[in-house]
Amino acid sequence: MVRPLGIQAAEGGEAAQRGVDRRGGMADARLPDLKVFWTRTPEALCGLLQCGLDGLSTADAQDRLERYGPNTDAPPRRAGPVRAVTRRLFEPLSLILLAAGVVSVATGDAGGGSIIVAILVLSIGLDTVQEGYALKAAEELRRSVALRAEARRDGRFVDVDVAAIVPGDILRVRAGDIVPADALVLSASGFTADEAALTGEPYPVEKRAGPAETPDAAEATNALFRGAVAQTGEAIALAVGTGRLTLFGAAAAALAEARGPSPFQRDLHAFGLVVARLTLALVVIVLAVRVLAGRPALDSLMFAVALAVGLTPELLPMITTVTLSRGAIRMARRKVIVKRLAAIHDLGAMTVLCTDKTGTLTSAEIALAGSLDAAGRPSARPARLGAIAGRLGGDRGALDLALARGAPAEDGWTETARRAFDFSRRLGSILTSGPEGAVLIVKGAAEAVLPLCTTQRAQGVPADGRGGARGGGRAYPRHWPPRDSGHIAIASRPWTTPPGEIGGEDEADLVFEGLCTFVDPPKPTAAGAIARLAAAGITLKILSGDDPVIVRRIAGLVGIDAEDVLSGPDIEAFSDEALAVRAQAVHAYGRLAPDQKSRIVKALRARGAVVGFLGDGINDSPALKVADVGLSVEGATGVAQAAADMILLAPDLEVVADGVEEGRRTFANILKYVRMGASSNLGNMLSMAVASMTLPFLPMLPTQILLNNLLYDFSEIGIPFDTVRPEAVARPQVWDMRGLLRFAAVMGPLSSLFDFLTFGVLLFLFHAGETAFRTAWFLESMATQILVIFIIRTNGRPWRTRPQSALVASSLLALAVAMVLPLTPAGRWVGFQPPSPAMAAVLSGLVVAYLLAAELVKRWVVARS
Repeated sequence: MVRPLGIQAAEGGEAAQRGVDRRGGMADARLPDLKVFWTRTPEALCGLLQCGLDGLSTADAQDRLERYGPNTDAPPRRAGPVRAVTRRLFEPLSLILLAAGVVSVATGDAGGGSIIVAILVLSIGLDTVQEGYALKAAEELRRSVALRAEARRDGRFVDVDVAAIVPGDILRVRAGDIVPADALVLSASGFTADEAALTGEPYPVEKRAGPAETPDAAEATNALFRGAVAQTGEAIALAVGTGRLTLFGAAAAALAEARGPSPFQRDLHAFGLVVARLTLALVVIVLAVRVLAGRPALDSLMFAVALAVGLTPELLPMITTVTLSRGAIRMARRKVIVKRLAAIHDLGAMTVLCTDKTGTLTSAEIALAGSLDAAGRPSARPARLGAIAGRLGGDRGALDLALARGAPAEDGWTETARRAFDFSRRLGSILTSGPEGAVLIVKGAAEAVLPLCTTQRAQGVPADGRGGARGGGRAYPRHWPPRDSGHIAIASRPWTTPPGEIGGEDEADLVFEGLCTFVDPPKPTAAGAIARLAAAGITLKILSGDDPVIVRRIAGLVGIDAEDVLSGPDIEAFSDEALAVRAQAVHAYGRLAPDQKSRIVKALRARGAVVGFLGDGINDSPALKVADVGLSVEGATGVAQAAADMILLAPDLEVVADGVEEGRRTFANILKYVRMGASSNLGNMLSMAVASMTLPFLPMLPTQILLNNLLYDFSEIGIPFDTVRPEAVARPQVWDMRGLLRFAAVMGPLSSLFDFLTFGVLLFLFHAGETAFRTAWFLESMATQILVIFIIRTNGRPWRTRPQSALVASSLLALAVAMVLPLTPAGRWVGFQPPSPAMAAVLSGLVVAYLLAAELVKRWVVARS
């Protein structure tokens, strides 16, 4: 069974059996099984709810509020500051840094240990504070479902807080109101509701009293659903479900479910584990070999700890946070609020974007699409007469407004009498006086108007069409638009009697003028944005609650392949495995329930896609929750905004395309730091480990290693601000762990090779002692580590893309400090001495040779990746 509103009353019934407490939690109160309540009579529901059709007393309402809980949703889970900090602290990289800092302090290096812990604290603090600000800004954007509602209490209708509505209340809902609860219609007068936030369909739905046979919520013409907006008329209804026991509430309940780690978080965690294993192995090997060789145990331990710190990319958490935070600031300038920092990377890694139709691809405003005569040919007359009727005697609903906007206004027409639109007859009439004299104009559903016509207009002249016109009422003409598309029929006749009231007998012998068709038009920027996303390697899929016929037409207008369109029943028929295969080839879906949207998102993720979902309705919240990155818009329902990772202040796919570029630019800069660690940190630490096991003295003192690491890290603080080449943001980006390890396996040993050359030159050419050796290698190590960033920061030739000034400044400043330090008194304090001019010249040559080799080898590694 299809459940177009997404959450059939079955879920509501199960939750109702459990009840809710006063805070929205579960309680001992028990409600009857209210599954498909619209199929029951008002009397039967009153018996189940133990209420009457005359409303509740204030005391009874208060008692029910105590038992059933407020008409609100449980707020989404939000981690407090302690939990947010703890989650970040237990990441592998954070644990390594914490352990290294503690050991450093314990072994006497309080300065080095304090620096490490300070870096860790600052990184975690920045991350936590940034996400806190984003969540606060998003919370301010949330929209309330309704603030006040009318309920009959103590025999009269009064305004009550929407949270105080309870099952058994008699509600009055008027045009412009937001429906406060799921309710059964008891009476209605010209009442229509906009259920787009629930179903995705932009057309108003007629609601009237009377039994409904179908269990399909979308066809329940006698039921109101919480969150829908009253368009026209007035309705009296019996509240049946409130809070989490509504279709709205069941969708909102998805927000309380725990969310798994994002692709960025998973990949960063995996990278941390790789670094942790490598660090532990290197430390254990170095410590064991030195102790077995009879070296001092304490010196060996401190050296091993220094190696661990040197190998660990301790600035990675900070570089990541600063880069993502800067990305969030840049995206805010592009009208995007980022609630979850890691979502910036996930947006850049996105390979599939699923989007709702209404309000995202389309404007969510009904417009006149065309005007056809009886033969299906374009004709302006039906739209002209419809616009006159809509302006003079319409109910100002969405269709009348679209008619009025779609045809030029004409002067000289006045209303003489009218018969209001009747939903039981599905038509309305207006007697007008104008340039054509007195004319009766009838508009309504084609099935209702056609039987009243005896002639039809052809080529602007009424022609006898009794059989054709009346036959049209029984057999829908094939050349007409599909029944499921939005359209109304227009008929007229000259009024030959004196003006007076319009009766049923006057709506006869009409001339069938034709049809006015309507559309929720695509946004002007939609097609261009979709093409831009496709060029960036992102496939777009429409997941809509609207009719498949309309979805296919919209898809064609914006350039999406919609040869196959799957609907809700099709999705229900597929197993999860079959859906995962089928979803790869199908790009348009219609008449979907919220749980079916989330099934499709999960199916795409199961095949390795990084999936984004863009939606603004209540029916989109489950899919927003399970997507890798959820996107909503400023005017969306509060539930959709709460489920999303980002909120677009401009509901346009162009903003998404801008965000994708920003996400890829952000990740490209993070990747630069990671590749730097692979080429420099690993190579230098391998060299140091080998040297420590072969030389009769330590190749560098622990304090010198930490100083090396500190200066190197300072040189990298400009990375978040660096420029990125266009090809780096052209395709979706994800962590390629094998590629990173391959890069490290080549560039690391290359760095070690030049270190070993430096060792040989120092020992055999200059016969350097301990202090001179340590000084020279410190200088060579700093120069190669810092300058190689200008080689590795781009896959192309380094001189073709200029680095950003912040990166140049941080790198050259750190290099200058390292080069000058041995010449100062502070250098002697940490165990350095000035190198000889000849030694400095040879070291400079080795650095240049290394940079040239790194450029050649980098091109080879990139070509094989």
